[in-house]
Amino acid sequence: MKIRNVVHRGLRRFIQHNDASGLPPTVVERVRNIVTFLQEMEDAKELHDVPSWKGHQLTGNRKGTWSLTVTRNWRITFRIDQTEGEILDLDYEDYH
Repeated sequence: MKIRNVVHRGLRRFIQHNDASGLPPTVVERVRNIVTFLQEMEDAKELHDVPSWKGHQLTGNRKGTWSLTVTRNWRITFRIDQTEGEILDLDYEDYH
């Protein structure tokens, strides 16, 4: 899927310029694997294929937002536009 926009500045710099300076060094490889997977996936059902990422959709006022675990508290979050086949509002955040 194509990534339409990235909210987190460090994550955006990492995706666009392969500049990891805005991310903790301990998570760079995991974030790279997640972003690559997201760009190559064709359907949201694939998000359940990697159990260690604990892919799930949030509820409440974040309903429709997907969450993938990076570290204990930090997540990659995003929405999916099914009609366009795009990832929206990709973010690296601690929402707990």
